[in-house]
Amino acid sequence: MLPVAQVTTTPPPAVGPEGIVDYWPSLVRGAWFLAGFVAVVLVGWFVVEPLVARYVRRRNSNNPTIREAVQRYVRLLVVVVAFFVAAGVAGYGDLIGDSALVIAAATLAIGVAGQTVIGSIVSGIVLVTDPEFNVGDYIEWADGKGTVQSITLRVTRVLTPDGELITVPNTALTSQAITRPYGRGRRRLVEHVGIAYEADVSDALEHLTAAAVAVDDIVAEPTPKAYVDELGDDAVVLRVHYWIEDPRRRDIFGVKSAYAREVKRRLDEAGITISPASKRELLGRIGVDEGDHA
Repeated sequence: MLPVAQVTTTPPPAVGPEGIVDYWPSLVRGAWFLAGFVAVVLVGWFVVEPLVARYVRRRNSNNPTIREAVQRYVRLLVVVVAFFVAAGVAGYGDLIGDSALVIAAATLAIGVAGQTVIGSIVSGIVLVTDPEFNVGDYIEWADGKGTVQSITLRVTRVLTPDGELITVPNTALTSQAITRPYGRGRRRLVEHVGIAYEADVSDALEHLTAAAVAVDDIVAEPTPKAYVDELGDDAVVLRVHYWIEDPRRRDIFGVKSAYAREVKRRLDEAGITISPASKRELLGRIGVDEGDHA
């Protein structure tokens, strides 16, 4: 006779107090992990962070950018430290240590996949620590211009003169030249005006500076300046510099429009031609077909 196979079945986990006893070690570890994590986060966010913020505020009283960034970085560091402390308290330290190879491989994969993100974070730290780059500054770069609203770990948010809020990767700002057209709450505006060669250039320059003085929103100091910028093919191009107060509270386009109207009015009254029509000299021969006459 063939032997009869015996089938053994695993009894289902006990329900009730007996089942809780089986899971009790895991529950205890989870509770210790949660308690350790919450304790470190609370101490970090409500004790360590205020102390660091107070120190940074004392050393950088005129730089709100670095204070805001330090707050974000400290909170992120506290969360990372809380995770490892909680793992050690709950008895998972050996597991993490034994998984060093796995962690290294995961770190390498994350590093390769997140090169752009990591680059943006590093660029963000560079921008935050740059004393010449702060929230509230009006900046110009190759792809746009506007007022810096915030600097985060990965991106910088800029409010354009059109009222649009754009998000710029930090790497885009650290990899190219950034221009600050104004300082100490002022912004310099530059205008170009073309006049006819027959016009009196000195008279035109005086009208350009006088027009800037006549516009209310243009400040008297620094004094508006006008120069001959270029001798073009059809016109003499003049360049004028003038300044306005805090551009965040001024209608920049309104100021430029008011200045353009004032310039046109003054030059028209002086009989100075603005942007004269292009002149072209045509050279060649005209052939006449005499043909047969009837």
